[in-house]
Amino acid sequence: MKLLEGKTAIVTGAARGIGKSIALAFADQGANVALTDLSVTEEFEALIAELEAKGVKAKAYASNAADFEQTQQTVDAIVADFQQVDILVNNAGITRDTLLMRMTEEMWDLVMDVNLKSVFNFTKAVQKTMLKQKNGSIINMSSVVGVSGNAGQSNYSASKAGIIGFTKSIARELGSRNIRCNAIAPGFIITEMTDKIPADKRKEWEESIPLKRGGTPLDVANACIFLGSDLSSYVSGQVLNVCGAMNT
Repeated sequence: MKLLEGKTAIVTGAARGIGKSIALAFADQGANVALTDLSVTEEFEALIAELEAKGVKAKAYASNAADFEQTQQTVDAIVADFQQVDILVNNAGITRDTLLMRMTEEMWDLVMDVNLKSVFNFTKAVQKTMLKQKNGSIINMSSVVGVSGNAGQSNYSASKAGIIGFTKSIARELGSRNIRCNAIAPGFIITEMTDKIPADKRKEWEESIPLKRGGTPLDVANACIFLGSDLSSYVSGQVLNVCGAMNT
């Protein structure tokens, strides 16, 4: 029996990187998947074909997760197409890193809208369906820098810390209706974005991690499988660090 058989999951920011890995891992475990990103590109359509080849239903939706009305319309379309939403993974996120003295208001607002407001938007939009089902698992993508902070990332750190507070509050609000809400705090995860980091800097970071390596998107996806499945039926309001003991 696959761990997510018969479940439907929404994954935001799913066209590449961690979101793409989550979508593939969910499909391997039998979940139907509705994926959102800013636009439906050829690469995104290829991912949908790959998911469908695994024998699950999959569909891509162009949606700006930072837009409240657009998010509601997207979730309404997903519910019409799939009839249910069992798992929501709020994964959409961006960075605009710089020291506070150089940070503009636009850089602050953009990161807050995409990283934090999107979590509010999608969680509020799926709430009605999950309340009706009396079942659901909401997984919010935070970060180790949301737990510990990081110089040059005050906007990103604040948005990811806000996700943790939101997660704990929603777990308390919706727990009586059998809806769970947890956060994942990834550490240094090797993606297309980290490929741009100079090799010597990347090696320096990896050496500072107790497990002596960066994580993979699959490491994060496996944590999502646990939190989305019935294996974690009594786990809610928690922050799961996937960081190789970077944060202890």
